[in-house]
Amino acid sequence: MPARNAARAGLADRVRFEVSDADTDLGEAAYDVAFFFEALHDMAHPVGALASARRALRRGGRVVVMDERAEEQFAPGGSEIERLPAASSVLHCLPVGMSQPGSAATGAMFRPDTMRRYAREAGFTGVELAPIEHDLFRIYVLTA
Repeated sequence: MPARNAARAGLADRVRFEVSDADTDLGEAAYDVAFFFEALHDMAHPVGALASARRALRRGGRVVVMDERAEEQFAPGGSEIERLPAASSVLHCLPVGMSQPGSAATGAMFRPDTMRRYAREAGFTGVELAPIEHDLFRIYVLTA
């Protein structure tokens, strides 16, 4: 679908879309941007996945992460938005993420501080929020 949309927009000669596993060695400096769409919190080794994506970026490249919009900090009661990922995390996200040895066990309670820490550990120097408002997701832009 993305390639077809790019062709319709007259961009087929300038863009390429690839999908790979997070633990795939993507090579060095070959990509302008890498995306993680509501996936990082489910991964057993999110820092490793981010580091792999960072190594694959060209100079000035970015990693875009769209993930859960958990509150900045835990608070008893939590908002309705906070309660939704909390419930799904216990039933799905956390068990999936813990399925491999040495798991980070992030789960859907993916707070901004966690994203900043993972990005720093993966070698990124900047983490910004994209100026996109959404009730369920935050969109982070990571720079190396």
